[in-house]
Amino acid sequence: MLGAIVKTIFGSSNDRYVKSLDKVVQQINAFESTLEAMSDEELGAQTVKFREQLAAGSTLDQILPEAFATVREASKRVFGMRHFDVQMIGGIVLHRGEIAEMRTGEGKTLVATTATYLNALEGKGVHVITVNDYLASRDAEHMGRLHNFLGLTVGVIVPNLDEFDRREAYAADITYGTNNEFGFDYLRDNMKHERSQMVQRPFNFAIVDEVDSILIDEARTPLIISGPTDDKSELYIAVDAIVKQLAEEDYETDEKAKSITLTEDGVEKAERILEAEGLLVGSNLYDVENTQVVHHLDQALKAVVMFKRDTDYVVKDGKVVIIDEFTGRMMDGRRWSNGLHQAVEAKEGVKIEPENQTLASITFQNYFRMYPKLSGMTGTAATEAAEFYDIYKMNVVTIPTNLPIMRVDEEDEFYKNTLDKFAAIAKLIREKNEKGQPVLVGTVSIEKSELLSDFLNKEGVKHSVLNARFHEMEAHIVAQAGRLGGVTVATNMAGRGTDIQLGGNIDFRVEDELKDMPEGPEREEAIARIKMEIAEEKQKVLDAGGLCVIGTERHESRRIDNQLRGRSGRQGDPGLSKFYLCLEDDLLRIFGPDTLFSKMMNSNLADGEAIGSKWLSKAIETAQKKVEARNYEVRKQVVEYDDVMNDQRKVIYEQRADIMDAEAVDDVVVEMRHDTINALVADTCPQGSYPEHWNVEGLKQRVKDDLALDIPVEEWVDEPGIEPEVVEERITELADAHMAAKMANDDPAIWRQVEKSILLDRLDHYWKEHLATLDALRQVVFLRAYAQRTPINEYKQEAFGLFERMLDTIREDVTRILAVSELRIPEPQGLPDLPDFLTGHIDPLTGFDDSNDGDGSAAQAALFGSLAGSPQAPASPGGTGENPYADLTISRNAPCPCGSGNKYKHCHGALV
Repeated sequence: MLGAIVKTIFGSSNDRYVKSLDKVVQQINAFESTLEAMSDEELGAQTVKFREQLAAGSTLDQILPEAFATVREASKRVFGMRHFDVQMIGGIVLHRGEIAEMRTGEGKTLVATTATYLNALEGKGVHVITVNDYLASRDAEHMGRLHNFLGLTVGVIVPNLDEFDRREAYAADITYGTNNEFGFDYLRDNMKHERSQMVQRPFNFAIVDEVDSILIDEARTPLIISGPTDDKSELYIAVDAIVKQLAEEDYETDEKAKSITLTEDGVEKAERILEAEGLLVGSNLYDVENTQVVHHLDQALKAVVMFKRDTDYVVKDGKVVIIDEFTGRMMDGRRWSNGLHQAVEAKEGVKIEPENQTLASITFQNYFRMYPKLSGMTGTAATEAAEFYDIYKMNVVTIPTNLPIMRVDEEDEFYKNTLDKFAAIAKLIREKNEKGQPVLVGTVSIEKSELLSDFLNKEGVKHSVLNARFHEMEAHIVAQAGRLGGVTVATNMAGRGTDIQLGGNIDFRVEDELKDMPEGPEREEAIARIKMEIAEEKQKVLDAGGLCVIGTERHESRRIDNQLRGRSGRQGDPGLSKFYLCLEDDLLRIFGPDTLFSKMMNSNLADGEAIGSKWLSKAIETAQKKVEARNYEVRKQVVEYDDVMNDQRKVIYEQRADIMDAEAVDDVVVEMRHDTINALVADTCPQGSYPEHWNVEGLKQRVKDDLALDIPVEEWVDEPGIEPEVVEERITELADAHMAAKMANDDPAIWRQVEKSILLDRLDHYWKEHLATLDALRQVVFLRAYAQRTPINEYKQEAFGLFERMLDTIREDVTRILAVSELRIPEPQGLPDLPDFLTGHIDPLTGFDDSNDGDGSAAQAALFGSLAGSPQAPASPGGTGENPYADLTISRNAPCPCGSGNKYKHCHGALV
């Protein structure tokens, strides 16, 4: 009560903090008249001036007001847009390494230009991280015009860039790209053999767009680089056939955890079938010899029972393609791990691709925590403020809107079943459509969007459907969702990145309608006509009530609902939002309280009848909070386990960097040899034991195998008073002399290169094997809880022991290879290429994939539309030959999909 009174009088802590930034905004505004009087050349020269000030000892905070004012003035000249004062506040928040929560339509992309420009002045590089490749390319091109005007360089990281172009992009003052591309480049860099091959610079500052989507939703699962293993297609097919013989009573499902287990009767039934098929060793399914069969059985069960076609995946061109649960996009080229994808392929009867082994992995939490300064922006972050601070030490600052919010958020409406609910939604859409009010409908799956589409067709309502099947037209469909009488059905609006403007989006209309019209008076006249039409249409839409947003069910996260709702009411526009729910919705069915259904809804609600209640809405919110809390625990657990691996990853990557940077590693090799000898003697000649108890034959054989030496250890043992230390000294002297003699006949420079190569090769080989072991350990360590042990503590202890053994093995292997091998000088081959591998964003426990966009294996689906997955034509710069992309909708200023690096209009687009 007292807190509410204090808040009413003094405002919240957020309000007070935002108000304190007004002083800085006033300082920024004070520079406006001076900068307005400058010529374009003088304004561009501000960058040189700021860099000189920084070199002389000034700080970024000291030059912030004038730098921000410079960006504002440049924006006025380049875009014709002036930053609002609240946008300047957002820029200050970003510069301070905090999260700016700004409503949809408040111009977050423009806000970021202030902080990126200021921090890029140091020359250390600024990364702007987006949720998909389309947005990265769009923002780099559009906002790059402003930064280029001020003399800064801009790069963009998209799939299919070669190493040279990637290095150039990272060398730019400001680099745009997706979270996946940045993360995978970091992992790939730490698999290379020379510094010159690496593309990234040291971490400096990053701004994460849609920060909640990237650092919360996608952070449940790590990035994984993997390579293929042996083919087991026949086993997958056989186990799939067995699982399909099981009945519902043979297993128990947990939809919350998306897990499934066999009952006792189910185990017996599975054992009989497996035994008949010759797949079982002995008669007990859970004997250690049947571990692999149990694993395949579990994955096949999950694939057949838990994973639904057109919800979790689609079958396209004979392949199982994952659907991202957050964005509804198809993830071409992505695969579930641990054999789950192969199990789904067996279920659907398509070609089964080989499993993959982890080569490198990292969580987004540990990747982004490597940035000395990290900030973010989104429309929805306040509900996860505690997690942002706990994991990333980032505060969430809510920035006030430029104009008051006029949107009306109506109470949720509840129905008994899905068909009643969808019938009511279709009726409401028809009513809104008849008066010209645009409608945006959010669904949770392809199946639901197509079901609603059927209802709308029956109502005679013309509409557009945006889901994983039609993602290539995504930006165009979303951009026009605010047009008069428009009806858009979208699978999920999270991270769409395209502003819905009432009356239509002028940029997309110009691109769609005038793409073939050359520059000149006629084109300018046509653009003016389109602007006038949009202004007139916007007024009609405003009169009709603005954009109406309808949610067909509640998402498990309140943020996703708020993202959908926030599409309406941008920049003070009127609008309406409403959610429709029913008893068959996943959230209500899985997480809602039983009494909500049994005592009230089923008994009191007739078919087709609806109710609205604050109590019911509160129950839904409670269910969402439960899911959010559970998901937070999942993410915390992922971080806890990856923290263990992260400490080891840092050691390995630092050692690799030291090896690559060193002129010679002979001191490391000598130390490894001495440590190996020490371990050999300690194992065979224990300290404090008598010589007659030593394992003389074992020592002699191991010295011969690992050091290529034949030592007279039998004679040494007969010497009176012989000690293990003396034996170790003699072996060390002989081994050092052997290696010195071996190296004396060859060029020392060649030996140095050989030692570096062997060190890196063995380090990479055993690190890969270690990762596979940790993957297996992580999947079984939870069983230790039955013995009253804490799984994470058990994992830490086991992982530490495994890591030490790995280091011992590396030392022994490097010593053995150098001692026994003969040096042959090969023909110069250049640096070895990285192997072909798959990149995924995959949960190590469940195999769920949270990847947001395809990488090189998926072409550039979001950027080049239906080109994804199709053969790429050779580049034909200069406008000669046939244009294979003539039928595609490609921005003329986008990079040409042929991969030439030129803009489309200067490459294949010149042929149109």
